[in-house]
Amino acid sequence: MGSSVAVIGAGSWGTALALVLADNGCKVTMWARRQEVVDEILAERTNSRYLPDVTLPETISPTSDLERALADHDYVLAAMPSVAFRDTMKQVSPFIHKDTRVIHATKGFDKEKLNRMSQVILEEIPQLDARNLAVLTGPSHAEEVSRRFPTTVVVASKSRATAEAFQDLFMNTYFRVYTNPDVVGAELGGALKNIIALGVGLSDGLQFGDNAKAALMTRGLTEISRLGIQMGAAQMTFAGLAGIGDLIVTCTSKHSRNWRAGYQLGQGKTVDEVLSSMNMVVEGIHATKAAYALSQKHEVIMPITNAIFHVLFEGKNPRAAVEDLMGRGKTHEMEEVARMSMRWEE
Repeated sequence: MGSSVAVIGAGSWGTALALVLADNGCKVTMWARRQEVVDEILAERTNSRYLPDVTLPETISPTSDLERALADHDYVLAAMPSVAFRDTMKQVSPFIHKDTRVIHATKGFDKEKLNRMSQVILEEIPQLDARNLAVLTGPSHAEEVSRRFPTTVVVASKSRATAEAFQDLFMNTYFRVYTNPDVVGAELGGALKNIIALGVGLSDGLQFGDNAKAALMTRGLTEISRLGIQMGAAQMTFAGLAGIGDLIVTCTSKHSRNWRAGYQLGQGKTVDEVLSSMNMVVEGIHATKAAYALSQKHEVIMPITNAIFHVLFEGKNPRAAVEDLMGRGKTHEMEEVARMSMRWEE
């Protein structure tokens, strides 16, 4: 038997990653908040609410007892929605020591302080050595990972040893893992792309076509990079798996709940109607509010994010929001690059 891993969170992503770890010979204890999820896994070896038609191996042991889940494990994986992240980390804290290696796979912002998830972990688990912390992100739908479709992700950590330890833990023939030292960029790319996916879904719901979709994705990546660099990320991270890779898969896939939410908004449903029709958290909605506030704090221009914010939280008509985006004043496509190096020929 390989390493023992505690997976905190039994949603679709936590369950899919638990399967990867089980395939790699790990002994996995998966904590679920709801006892009925535990009971179903024990009785049926399924988690039908989150990953229907997927059979879970016996090496994944479910529990609703957090202390039991975290007892004597080599690694800890946190995979729950951002809205529940801080409260869960508070509960986890007493069972973590400074040398525990912790990785999270949550793509969002803290609702209280607008912090990234790694910041939340270090705030709520102050005894943890920051060098033992990592983030797993990149273009990866749980539905495809659970069916062992080829998937490539990135693990980011300030410590090369920690990044490579998690790379070894997760990597196999269908789940390829790269490493990256840019934790800030990896987390921001994963969180901010959900906003653009909402916008692309909204555009598709309005039947605006592929031209609009391509424009939203391209200019959306510019916004992600602009805010990310201002917050300390490396620009090249957004050209990789955590940036353009995750953006593509989230904006173009039928599995994307953010795209589906945006599509329904574009078809005329209200935010409340969209949320009530979906079984899972739509991270892009929470991320939009956070990114709107962060753009003001850091004085970063993010017109797409602003437009989606006005639709979600101020009741603006989606079609009017798109028309306003198209009617903005003239500008240069690559403002920052132009200022640094590119010049017009006279």
